[in-house]
Amino acid sequence: MSLLSSSLGLTRYRIIEEVPRELLQQVPEKLKQFCMVDIDGTADERSFGWTNFDDMLDTNWTVSPPEKADYFAFSLRLDTRRIPPSVLKKHNTIAVNKELEHNKEQGKNFVSRDRKRELKEQVTLRLRARTLPIPAVFDIVWNASANRIYLDTTNAKVRALFEDHFALTFDLHLEPLTAFFMAMDILGEEAAPRLENLDPTIFV
Repeated sequence: MSLLSSSLGLTRYRIIEEVPRELLQQVPEKLKQFCMVDIDGTADERSFGWTNFDDMLDTNWTVSPPEKADYFAFSLRLDTRRIPPSVLKKHNTIAVNKELEHNKEQGKNFVSRDRKRELKEQVTLRLRARTLPIPAVFDIVWNASANRIYLDTTNAKVRALFEDHFALTFDLHLEPLTAFFMAMDILGEEAAPRLENLDPTIFV
């Protein structure tokens, strides 16, 4: 889902640390350093990294720079290979049956558990190499002056992936702007005990 869509799910963060001006100047290079690496020609199950906000295929930011006035705009791209369980089961059964026929010729009427596990790994790897990865793109806007980050998803797994990759890239840590933290941001940390003791109001 794009930030330019008419409707979207949004997760807001604040950056916990103070962001040095030198680091802000390094943002374009750090995005390139931790950019998306394509896995179309491999059998890898997953790959992720930063890419251009305006073009998910542009990992060198030749189409446009990440700087947008007082903001940085870029995207997190996640490519995943998914083998349908029924397909994996079919080809694994074929491989085990073929192995069993071979074993019978050698006087054995079974396939060992370890060999079955090995065959399944081989089948999975072979099927991955024949399966195109499915790309997903999540847009990010960084308000550098306010130390705020906006991510266009509320999916817990994607959020965790984004938070970890952001910390790896910039050595900065994010805190989700929940209602509690937003209230504490406005009222100050001394209001934390009062906020913790609030009870929800039922309006119906």
